[in-house]
Amino acid sequence: MARAPMDVRDMVAVATFDSYDGAERAVDSLSDSGFPVEKTKIVGVGLRLVEHVLGRLTYPRAAGMGAAAGAWFGLLFGVFVAVFTTSVWWWLTTILSALLWGAVAGAVFGLVAHAFTGGRRDFISSKQLLADRYEVLVDPVLAQRANEMLLTDRP
Repeated sequence: MARAPMDVRDMVAVATFDSYDGAERAVDSLSDSGFPVEKTKIVGVGLRLVEHVLGRLTYPRAAGMGAAAGAWFGLLFGVFVAVFTTSVWWWLTTILSALLWGAVAGAVFGLVAHAFTGGRRDFISSKQLLADRYEVLVDPVLAQRANEMLLTDRP
């Protein structure tokens, strides 16, 4: 019977870093030294969600974004269907038709979706999850071994 993963509250912090890369390098170092890294976790502490506002979302922009997404889907569908065609002309026609119809359908969907927001959230943004610090946590039984391995690895 498989054992449930250990709760992070029961684990011990063996190292703290200002960046995720530092914590990742520490776990990689433990792995390279043969440490059972499946007993390790990287935990972000002091989390905050940062939303970067990129611009206003207008009907033309919603249509354009929908058309771009639809064109990609149409292209994928067109290539899949075109594999079963017998001539270069039909291959090209199938792909271009699917791309065009995907763009049209995507533009319509983008317009309708934007219209249904009713004026709420008329902006485009990207979200980023940030942490103040990153801790490398290990099973308490292995904490001393992990500390020793990390100390010998540091210059």
